[in-house]
Amino acid sequence: MNDLSTTSLFITLAILILLSGFFSGSETALMTLNRYRVKSLADKGHKGAQLAIKLLSRPDRLLGLILLGNNIVNIFAATIATIIALRLYGEIGLVIAPIVLAFVILVFAEVTPKTLAALKPEKLAFPSAFVYTLIATPLYPFVWCVNIFSNTLLRFIGIHPEKHAGQELSADELRAVVIEAEHFMPQAHSNMLLGILDLEQVSVEDIMIPRSEVTGIDLNDNWNDIVHQITHSQRTRVPVFHDSIDNTIGVLHLRRVLSLFSRDELNLKTLKKLIKPAYFIPAGTTLTRQLLSFKDNRRRSGLVVDEYGSIQGLVTIEDILEEIVGQFTTDSPTRNLGIYKQADDSYQIDGNTHIREINRFLKWTLPTDGPRTLNGLILEHMEIIPQNGTSLMINDYAIEVTRTTNNAVQTAKIINTKPDSPDKNNKQVNAS
Repeated sequence: MNDLSTTSLFITLAILILLSGFFSGSETALMTLNRYRVKSLADKGHKGAQLAIKLLSRPDRLLGLILLGNNIVNIFAATIATIIALRLYGEIGLVIAPIVLAFVILVFAEVTPKTLAALKPEKLAFPSAFVYTLIATPLYPFVWCVNIFSNTLLRFIGIHPEKHAGQELSADELRAVVIEAEHFMPQAHSNMLLGILDLEQVSVEDIMIPRSEVTGIDLNDNWNDIVHQITHSQRTRVPVFHDSIDNTIGVLHLRRVLSLFSRDELNLKTLKKLIKPAYFIPAGTTLTRQLLSFKDNRRRSGLVVDEYGSIQGLVTIEDILEEIVGQFTTDSPTRNLGIYKQADDSYQIDGNTHIREINRFLKWTLPTDGPRTLNGLILEHMEIIPQNGTSLMINDYAIEVTRTTNNAVQTAKIINTKPDSPDKNNKQVNAS
């Protein structure tokens, strides 16, 4: 070192500081890469992305390599800075050198490169992946020794680096990614992706047509009533039963019936020949599982049954698809939302309307962890059958029962009392 000129030492020190900045910046760049974008680039043949994925598959080895290089460079930089300070200022330079070097490294080798790498990670990560791939082999024995001690310490606290190499997104994290990327895609596409993610959180009971609204064909009715039911049904597949829907014997596809009707060949005997076995769905089945079951069984609808075998309602494949893409029409034959905007910014809502549908349509936050319908929510909250005009407050929503019949709330008037709620700006809502 004594043979080198002071100018040469300054040049060497500058190079070492640049190398220190490279190691610090590349560490941040590689660790802040969007793993899924990098995976996409690698699949398209991007060499830098492919090398980055390989390096990141074992972050313990990569960090060992980076920190080994960075520490070696910083130690040499400290040594040369000390020699320069001694030459220029004598023994007082031993005090000056650490202060000046700490400031220089902090600004030029830590904060600046790491900030740049955090803002533009791919610009630094991909080129550095080539460098680390080249030096990984000759430095591997040293990195291996460092990792042996480091990984042993981690295992003492129950962490195994080799088992934590991969990163997997949970459903909630994936939902956050979709929401974060909303400005990169149409709103309709974003809503569909979120709808798919929500299928696992929703059961068939949340979207089924309630038993009270399920219409079918009672074979014990007179023939004229049966024909009227066939010709006026809003659905193409209807359950067929004796006396009660609990005695369902099958499902009838009305398109096949109408072909017989047009040829004047329809009678009770030919009608029974067209009845297909009913398809039953256990209550509590998630929409994800049920959508796959519909596909596997080549079915489009099914009857939801509880643990006692009693029919609770009807679910169609269209109902599940509407959870993903939204309602196909404003007047859906499968479900009448029954939400009416009033002149005073309140809403008149049918008691059998699902709470999830109210929340989704009006952007409200009525509780969904209990009863599934507005009627059930009111009854659970009051613990009695309310009379007309009864008022209550649930989660900042003022509710007034406007009509009660047959031991159930038929309609209720609701006002959202929360300030700056999304629905305050809605000019008109009519989901009937």
